[in-house]
Amino acid sequence: MTKWVYLFSKNKTEGDRSMKNLLGGKGANLAEMSSLGLNVPPGFTVTTEACINYQNNNSTISEDIKKEVLQALKEVEAATGKKFGDASNPLLFSVRSGARVSMPGMMDTVLNLGMNDSTVEGMAKLTGDARFSWDSYRRFIQMYANVVMGFNHSLLEATLEDLKDARGVHEDTHLTAEDWKELVSVYKRIILEESGKSFPTDPMEQLWQAVAAVFRSWSNPRAFKYRDINGIDHNWGTAVNVQAMVFGNMGDDCATGVCFTRDPSTGDKRFFGEYLINAQGEDVVAGIRTPQPINNDSKNDANQSLRTLEEVMPETFAELTRVYKILESHYKDMQDIEFTIEKNVLYILQTRNGKRTAKAAIKIASDLVSEGLLSKEEAILRIDPEMLNQLLHPGLDPKAKKNVLTKGLPASPGAGAGMIAFTADQAVTWAESGKKVLLVRQETSPEDIGGMHMSKGILTARGGMTSHAAVVARGMGKPCVAGCNDLVIDYKTKTMKVKGMTFNEGDYLTIDGATGEVIEGLVPTIDAEITAEFSNFMKWADEFRKLGVRTNADNPEDSAVANKFGAEGIGLCRTEHMFFEAERVLAVREMIFAENKANREKALAKLLPFQKKDFLGIFKEMKGKPVNIRLLDPPLHEFLPHSQDEKAELAEYLGIDIREVEDRGEKLHEFNPMLGHRGCRLGVTFPEIYNMQVRAIMEAAVECSEAGVEVYPEIMIPLVAVDKELSTLRGEAENVIKAVFAEKKKIIKYKIGTMIELPRAAITAGEIAPHAEFFSFGTNDLTQTTFGLSRDDAGKFLPEYVGRGILGVDPFVSLDQNGVGFLVKHAVTEGKKVNPNMHMGICGEHGGEPKSVEFCHHAGLDYVSCSPYRVPIARLAAAQAALRK
Repeated sequence: MTKWVYLFSKNKTEGDRSMKNLLGGKGANLAEMSSLGLNVPPGFTVTTEACINYQNNNSTISEDIKKEVLQALKEVEAATGKKFGDASNPLLFSVRSGARVSMPGMMDTVLNLGMNDSTVEGMAKLTGDARFSWDSYRRFIQMYANVVMGFNHSLLEATLEDLKDARGVHEDTHLTAEDWKELVSVYKRIILEESGKSFPTDPMEQLWQAVAAVFRSWSNPRAFKYRDINGIDHNWGTAVNVQAMVFGNMGDDCATGVCFTRDPSTGDKRFFGEYLINAQGEDVVAGIRTPQPINNDSKNDANQSLRTLEEVMPETFAELTRVYKILESHYKDMQDIEFTIEKNVLYILQTRNGKRTAKAAIKIASDLVSEGLLSKEEAILRIDPEMLNQLLHPGLDPKAKKNVLTKGLPASPGAGAGMIAFTADQAVTWAESGKKVLLVRQETSPEDIGGMHMSKGILTARGGMTSHAAVVARGMGKPCVAGCNDLVIDYKTKTMKVKGMTFNEGDYLTIDGATGEVIEGLVPTIDAEITAEFSNFMKWADEFRKLGVRTNADNPEDSAVANKFGAEGIGLCRTEHMFFEAERVLAVREMIFAENKANREKALAKLLPFQKKDFLGIFKEMKGKPVNIRLLDPPLHEFLPHSQDEKAELAEYLGIDIREVEDRGEKLHEFNPMLGHRGCRLGVTFPEIYNMQVRAIMEAAVECSEAGVEVYPEIMIPLVAVDKELSTLRGEAENVIKAVFAEKKKIIKYKIGTMIELPRAAITAGEIAPHAEFFSFGTNDLTQTTFGLSRDDAGKFLPEYVGRGILGVDPFVSLDQNGVGFLVKHAVTEGKKVNPNMHMGICGEHGGEPKSVEFCHHAGLDYVSCSPYRVPIARLAAAQAALRK
């Protein structure tokens, strides 16, 4: 039979910290601390399974669950010597949520549950403090009305402020027992008038309703959004912890506080925290009173003059110090501890692994290894790879004020601010004159590459997490917010409207690519800092990982960044990005407008030295590491001019009428260019394009080799669906390569392979493999073609799919392991049957996503390739995959 309720107390504890999936993090830790003999108020945990049962049972607590709760209630009464609902010696409870992972502030809590007109008098007699008792009662009514009854708490807060004004006091602590008693009566009247419901006085009704409210809070909008942002499963549910109340608001020998065993911002080994005398837990975080420092290490500008807990209650502080050392040693991690002091007796209400910055996480993990508390393997498994983003990109100054206008998708981390530019040309012009620019587009395309490169960040109204803007921005290390649907961009008037406000070109905006926030004006940023601990930690990760990590880089600058972050080569160099500079794009357009092969080759000859120069720079920067170069992939229409000025410029350059330019654009237009005349299909119909690129690659490689620079070029032919496409184009490429070797009188090693990005290619990998020395999985397009989704348009509805549980996660963010992953594994198996020495990699955006990296490790790939700033993330994820295996 299912067990729904688990006790925790000094005398009887039924759970431990390994049961956090069932008991939630809070419940599991309460049980663990009780087993350690720490002074934890007794109680019981209603499991996460009970929450799911409640949701599936028409939001009703089942009789089986109720029966176990009543039995547990008797056990807690026996442990405390108090009775729930008893007027003379009442037992009061806190009712708190507790998911399996910490979700601070996202779900609901009720304190002092069990109070009514009888128990409040009993508490007053028992403690000899009527003021404390009525204060606790009004707190309970405020919380219960808000959390359980859904009442607007601002009405009650306003009434409290009115009372303080009437009494001429500023602090709650200056109100008397009679004041609180009067306020309780007013609260009840307001609740009845506004809601039509009387405040419940039966403690058991209060308990059932509070438990149900915590279960419901799992699905409240802020909790749902928090899980979306942090990738937490919506199906887990929350546990409910019902714990005997202890009181920090009984007088000056009582207090409540929060402390950390190490600094969560820096990772420094210092014990610090805050507390309040004569207060309950919510007072510490509410901001109504200035919390006091627990010790000198906790002092700051705001509390410098206040007395520390160490000074006020030295014996209790010494006990707290003893407890924190026990907990940190036991959990082998920095702890975030909540405590209450009742009549000079210390109670521990909660401990959890404290949230921390990435910088602090690395330092704490490294220090714990040095202190002998953790092994290197354990330290590596402690760090969430995604946290490393904080270390690699500039961020907003946390002290700066900001007016958030709206939010889009956090497509590429980092903070960027500048003048709004609505075109790439304007961005380039302003940036070259020394101005900070933010490129704002409906959506970006390859022709925007120059403006993107010169901008401090990119903001788009359309597109998803793997849109052109997102992918290119991540590769450049530029912050990007994509798919911001609230933006209304008018290119004609050069304005952007968002939620009733209008911004003109040249106005200032700031974006936070880590949160998706779009912020008015210029917000100061702070640079990322790579510490010695970080470098050392990454060396540990490299000791354990089996999977290689390369980068996606299209120029020497990106290659240098990737090298700095530990890339072992280039897994994807996109040659089309080299074509959009002003000098080059005219030659590309001349080639497109050529009426015959001879004229195309004439135009391509102008491009050859540019391409060669690019490859020389990349080869030299990579210093002997493999460089995988994808031949031209996008359809030709992407290179055509869009504005009338550009069309006129091209017409003049070619000596033709502008109408011919427009006619050619119409002829090249495709209804679905993603599935049209692109990739190897261009190479088959216009072999001279690929021949020029292969010659540029190999001439650059030979020149580097002759100069003493090792080079390992890998030529990748994209979008192959049929084996004969690859065999045909490989034959063409090898003819060019032989010619270059003959001309230069030098031979170097090279490889030719293909990008597997179509389902047919994956299915028939065994037929394609004889013609390839490597497979590189382009999982962006493979996901598109497997799902039949456009990654640029799916952002409009995919969030709804994820939110409703139709999809567990956006497949463009984390690899779909059952569908797309099946094709990858099949292609790996079939390819290696034919050629066991083939090397296999992945170069889609999934190459830097931790869960996808783990999949690649288990699927037998040799490497992943990702944007330069995600290389450390992939390195750590690969190490964790190896250690978990």
